[in-house]
Amino acid sequence: MKQVEGKVAFITGAANGAGFGMAQIFSKNGMKVVLADIRQDSLDRAMAYFGKNPNVHAIRLDVTDREAFVRAADEAERVFGRIHVLCNNAGINLFVPIEDCTYNDYDWVMGVNFGGVVNGVQTILPRIRKHGEGGHIVNTASMGAFLPSASAGIYTASKFGVLGLSAVLRLSLYKYNIAVSVFCPGLINSRIYESEKVRPQKLASPQNTARSQEFMDILPKIHEAGISPEEVGEKVLAGIRRNDFYIFSHPEFKEELKEIFDEVLNAIPEGEAPADRLAFEKTRRDALKKAREEAGTID
Repeated sequence: MKQVEGKVAFITGAANGAGFGMAQIFSKNGMKVVLADIRQDSLDRAMAYFGKNPNVHAIRLDVTDREAFVRAADEAERVFGRIHVLCNNAGINLFVPIEDCTYNDYDWVMGVNFGGVVNGVQTILPRIRKHGEGGHIVNTASMGAFLPSASAGIYTASKFGVLGLSAVLRLSLYKYNIAVSVFCPGLINSRIYESEKVRPQKLASPQNTARSQEFMDILPKIHEAGISPEEVGEKVLAGIRRNDFYIFSHPEFKEELKEIFDEVLNAIPEGEAPADRLAFEKTRRDALKKAREEAGTID
């Protein structure tokens, strides 16, 4: 989507961090932007930045609430018309060893980080398909989708899920002129360390909340070293315009990724597969290559 001026973008988790950066840059480039976020105080602060800009609209939204998501999409269309860009960006974190996590921890983190993406796709994708003007979906994963963290196990699992879902969507939606990207950032100057403020009481896990908060309390200073939300927005918009599948933001992970990919390749067994399996694999690989190439041609 090289031409973005006048297009409508719906961004979740849009009042802080990466989502706010996307909103800033999209707006500066002539897009109409819907800021969806669970926290009213954050939305108020974000809207104060935009002032009386008629092309920015705020909606309070819990991305785990499917009925609320439908209402938010309806409102976005009433205000701006057809949605073209969906950024499933809302996310939370939990710093508790995986072996000590509770069902509530799983339901909360997976419900927001993965379920929120599913709900965005299920709610807004049919609307983009229906209007037939094409579009772009950006799902925010993380470098955690490639680099596991023992201290944030459920978060890591959720981001692996977002990466996998995005890859499948990329191969499925190009035929509708809808492109898909997965955004995999490193450290951002954001407020994700305030995650526990939005944990619902029904998914409480008091001991783990206290344990996670001990780590969260040191993150504000660490996050100051992260890239700015505006830089995030610039990178995401550039990725949309180029129709990139992977959108990365931090160069320092290249060597670590290479080590992981080399480990994967080195684990593949030696030897030659039988002819029938080779034939099947060639058919599968050729079809996948064709789909990837066609997905990359969306303009």
